[in-house]
Amino acid sequence: MGGLVQAVLPARLGSPFRWLVASSWSSSLGDGIALAAGPLLVASQTSDPLLVALAGLLQRLPWLLFGLHAGVLADRVDRRLLVVLVDGLRAAVLGVLAVALVTGRVDVGVVLVAMALLGTAEVFADTATGTLLPMVVPRADLGVANARLMAGHLTAGKLAGPAIGAALFAAGSAWPFLTQAVCVALGAVLVSRMRLPAAPRPADRARVSRDILEGLRWTWGHPAVRTLTLTIVSFNVTYGAAWSVLVLYADQRLGLGPVGFGLLSSVGALGGMVGTASYDRLERHAALAAIMRVGLLAETLTHLVLAVTTTAWVAMAVMFVFGAHAFVWGTTSRTVRMRAVPLGLQGRVGALYAIGVYGGIVVGQAVGGVVARAWGVTGPFWFGFAGSAVVLVLIWRQLAHIAHADEEARAAG
Repeated sequence: MGGLVQAVLPARLGSPFRWLVASSWSSSLGDGIALAAGPLLVASQTSDPLLVALAGLLQRLPWLLFGLHAGVLADRVDRRLLVVLVDGLRAAVLGVLAVALVTGRVDVGVVLVAMALLGTAEVFADTATGTLLPMVVPRADLGVANARLMAGHLTAGKLAGPAIGAALFAAGSAWPFLTQAVCVALGAVLVSRMRLPAAPRPADRARVSRDILEGLRWTWGHPAVRTLTLTIVSFNVTYGAAWSVLVLYADQRLGLGPVGFGLLSSVGALGGMVGTASYDRLERHAALAAIMRVGLLAETLTHLVLAVTTTAWVAMAVMFVFGAHAFVWGTTSRTVRMRAVPLGLQGRVGALYAIGVYGGIVVGQAVGGVVARAWGVTGPFWFGFAGSAVVLVLIWRQLAHIAHADEEARAAG
């Protein structure tokens, strides 16, 4: 047992890292439960498509509204305490929602308010949590450390969580939210056990706008980090466009029913598990630039193959490869960014990066719907292929600089 713990959570990464991983995995399980239970709850309260869509929007919109402010706050205050407080608030909201469900004092309005509060709290919690890792793990070990955090997000949040959430909802609508509250509260307790070094904070706290501009200027002033951020935005637009019609694509193009669509999604998660298992070896034996280039090329070709195939098993194989790429790319890009950004700016630059992630997906989903209506269900995949290919050609040479963004950032002072 000790050997397994050592392999998964190496002692050289320290006790604070282990507390952070335990907290992250617990919260990820809770988020995964909500991933299935949230839509089921909304659907149980209303059949209005606009309100159903609004519930999903309320979980992403807070990033665009409050992301930069969350970054400022994370760089100004005790980051660990901020995570504890916000996760405590999330647990309280979930507890109130569970009580309302048990007592029957809930309607779609209550559910939407709860979604908005939870989405807003998640912005502040995730932003602050993202700044903790580079505070406790040496720069050279950030790749391994990020892989461990993302492994928990994948297994607990994407594989186990949704299945548990659906089963709990079937047992009683309050159970998944009560369970999520326990998971989030446990995450807050675990992260409170971390011992952190002092973090540099802005000397002048008079104006939030000044801190926001400092983060924007730093990002724009460092070519490698700037290009990485723009790459994330661009590829998430193409990803969001294609994946916005995936359920229709599976039915109309591949002839898969609901079970087949679920399997298509699960295959991607299984590919992510392979990426999880292979990341340590991959990082040791391949250059970061090569990892990034191969990954983005694989994503570009994913759109192309899905656009032309009508065979379910081909699509399944492509989704498996894409799932492995998504994990490896996510781990690598987070690691590159964390290594490059000074500790005092981790919150603001990380928040800007997250806004690019969610903003790109939201824009892509809107584009995908328009393209699919005009050119059919494969249209968004052709758009994804063409857009990704153009961006990849433009940044191909720059990826070598992005991979060594930390060296360029240190050289720039």
